[in-house]
Amino acid sequence: MTVAIDPAPLTAVRPPGRTFDRAFRGVAFVAGALVLVILALIAVTMIVKAWPAFRSQGLSYFTGDVWDPQSQTFGTLAFAFGTVVVSAIAVVIAVPVSIGIALFTTEVAPRWLRTPITYVIDLLAAVPSVVYGLWGVLVLAPELPGFYTDVHDVVAPIPVLNTIFSGDPISGRSFMTAGLILAIMITPIVTAVARETFTTVPQSLKDAAQALGATRWETIRASVIPHSRSGLVAGVLIGLGRALGETIAVALVIGSSPQITAKLFSSGDALAAVIANQFGETTGGSEYQAALIGMAVVLFALTLVIGVIARGFVARADRNSAGGA
Repeated sequence: MTVAIDPAPLTAVRPPGRTFDRAFRGVAFVAGALVLVILALIAVTMIVKAWPAFRSQGLSYFTGDVWDPQSQTFGTLAFAFGTVVVSAIAVVIAVPVSIGIALFTTEVAPRWLRTPITYVIDLLAAVPSVVYGLWGVLVLAPELPGFYTDVHDVVAPIPVLNTIFSGDPISGRSFMTAGLILAIMITPIVTAVARETFTTVPQSLKDAAQALGATRWETIRASVIPHSRSGLVAGVLIGLGRALGETIAVALVIGSSPQITAKLFSSGDALAAVIANQFGETTGGSEYQAALIGMAVVLFALTLVIGVIARGFVARADRNSAGGA
């Protein structure tokens, strides 16, 4: 005897997993949208606060290099130049060192040594920036003028380098010193990201390369680095963001002398350092304060532009890799 089953009760009951899935999707969407909304609100608020300076100075606010609060003249080009220069120095120095440490930790070091190195790197990342700054201004900066002079004497016969590695005058508190301090500060961050990225490389890729007769370096170059490209770029961007926005350490060692020069051993200044040094001297609603807030807008825009450019390079590299494959 066949018993007919009414399908209505079965279809009326919604699987509980689908409900939770929709709820999770909604929460994740709200969280992602909230981040974008907060970011947009921060940008809009800063632009509104800085608008008096933008309106008063016009385009010269971004292209001028004269900063004189007494005469209400505010040009931020020299500060933006200093920010980009010291951040570039930090990245050029820190990234190769960080990748080397990460490769040593994941590919070369014995297992008993990997954990202590990881702990030390993580501890260095937690050191406050003011500690690096004080060490730089009290210990490192007084010893560097002699070293800088020796470097300048060595490269003096070389046309371009004799300008880059010089100063007017040579000073221990300079673009180069600030870049060195920032390089020390961002090395643990980039190293940590690079190390985590390298650990995601499938062991099968490395085994395949070694089975074909590749050496350890050839395996790293052909398998590990290409697979980790996006993660490495992310680590570099995180380190660059830290360098661009660093305040106290840079303010202590850069020299607070705004200028646009190719001489890296000269004193300079940076956007974040100027904000920290001078914001306490302003009054609410003044054009001077608006000009300093405008520096934050410029720094925000610099970060976005650099991020977009970096992502463009990654996308292009990925397309080239896919085409080659």
